Amino acid sequence: MNISSLVITTAPQHLQQVIKSLENSGLCEIHFIDEKGKIIVTIEGENVSEEVSKVKEIEQMPHVLTADLMYSYSEEELANAIEDFKKVEELVPDVLKDEGICADEIDYQGDLKGKL
Repeated sequence: MNISSLVITTAPQHLQQVIKSLENSGLCEIHFIDEKGKIIVTIEGENVSEEVSKVKEIEQMPHVLTADLMYSYSEEELANAIEDFKKVEELVPDVLKDEGICADEIDYQGDLKGKL
């Protein structure tokens, strides 16, 4: 599951029309509306291509000036990052994983190779 937020911009005189179009589209959920023409929404998709498709549909709506991506979360990216961390964790020396060692007791002089 992917979740992204967008800031949609329209002219103030078209704000209500764009809000109605967004509500009827089923593409997003509206979270904030500014009377100056900014609308903050979230979209969800099973993958990035589904989200991109939704953004393109929103961009093509009448009176939408911009639909800018502000934040994106991807479960797939998170899973990949967790796997990368697991690989790196194996390379961390045991002495650095020992919670019983006080940081004040470590005499670091720029080279851990000689200390391990």
